[in-house]
Amino acid sequence: MKKNLLRIFALLAIAFTVTGCGNRATATDNAPVAEKVTIASAPEGMVYIPTGSFQMGTEDGLPYEGPVHTVSVEAFWMDAREVTNSEFARFVEATGYRTESEKWGWSAVFDQKAGEWKRVDGADWRHPEGPRSDIGKRMNHPVVHVSWNDAAAYSEWAGKRLPTEAEWEWAARGGMTGKTYAWGEEMNPGGKFMANYWQGKWPTGDTAADGFRGLSPVATFPPNGYKLFDMTGNAWEWTADWFSYETYESGDTENPQGPKEGRERVMRGGSFLCNEHFCSGYRVAARNKNTPDSAAVNLGFRCARSIQ
Repeated sequence: MKKNLLRIFALLAIAFTVTGCGNRATATDNAPVAEKVTIASAPEGMVYIPTGSFQMGTEDGLPYEGPVHTVSVEAFWMDAREVTNSEFARFVEATGYRTESEKWGWSAVFDQKAGEWKRVDGADWRHPEGPRSDIGKRMNHPVVHVSWNDAAAYSEWAGKRLPTEAEWEWAARGGMTGKTYAWGEEMNPGGKFMANYWQGKWPTGDTAADGFRGLSPVATFPPNGYKLFDMTGNAWEWTADWFSYETYESGDTENPQGPKEGRERVMRGGSFLCNEHFCSGYRVAARNKNTPDSAAVNLGFRCARSIQ
């Protein structure tokens, strides 16, 4: 019972938790010939993220999103899209894997009519809103209700890994510096929606002006400068790092891996439930956290791979 309560409290944290047109930190068009060859040999579904340095964090967000500090990251591969239901289904079919939500028998679902998070028995990756729902027509949606442990298991099976928090933010910035969002400084440039997030009054008045009241199919919205889709909005994404409030004060700036231990893992990118007046997790510098066994209707992941 105690563990159940701790998991519920951790899941609720998901609900509470700004870089697009600007200066390029790294221009792949001017990359050396050897690097261009590497770019051309990208694994299927992945894109090349170049070596570079950037200003990580923000001074305009939550206290643990700063201080802004210079971080260097080596080149790596990144999934162009969030892992989909279709891809996760292949993993499950090949391995017989059962997610932690399936083992627990429940997961966290946000009830938009009631405007609150609920424990829903029978909710899992195959049944996102509960046992009466399914993913039959949502195979190209990001898989959700996956814990950090589930995401790590999939990544290992796929010959990949979860990105570090620094890699994730470097990739989300798309080669730009000093911007709030993955596409620039303006939330809706030219009146155009650039990500799947909540419009309207929180927590029961989503107008779905962007076309969606829940998850959207991957790659529905424009990619960022590195050709990565949905780096912000749609579903929160697990990263490899343990969470700490003091991470940015550690002085670890060369390919940082985060704390060596902890109780919660870092989540990035925000989700379809984020609202500018309530949760601005779709900022590229936004950070969130949850226990490794937690899962929810707005929590997924994408993979990375080191370049050998």
